[in-house]
Amino acid sequence: MFGDKGKTKPQSRIDCLIGAGTTVEGNIIFTGGLRVDGRVRGNVSSADGKPGTLVLSEQAQIEGEIHVSHVVINGSIIGPVYAGEYVELQAKANVTGDVHYKTLEMHLGAVVQGRLVFETDGKAEKVVPFKPASAD
Repeated sequence: MFGDKGKTKPQSRIDCLIGAGTTVEGNIIFTGGLRVDGRVRGNVSSADGKPGTLVLSEQAQIEGEIHVSHVVINGSIIGPVYAGEYVELQAKANVTGDVHYKTLEMHLGAVVQGRLVFETDGKAEKVVPFKPASAD
């Protein structure tokens, strides 16, 4: 529709699920789509730079770096997020770390305790630091 530049939304197909009540300790490398409802302590990335979609549900927790093309976050992440294409921060998202993105969708209620870094062609283009209003 308006301003649609092609494939920026994540794929809807999920190839793997880490269920609620499950804890994975170690790095995860996946292809296709991965949904996390449980907890991961380690880095999560798509295989060999191939497109990959990571979906975190409301109860999901990840402690580690994320390197994927598309990510939809509704849980909590402690660590930086590197999305080659698209980041969606849903209402219950809580990210402690920098979020690197090309396209960003942020819902009311999402929290980022870090920087939002716009990237194009793999390089940081803009960093928007937060400056609180002065009391003057």
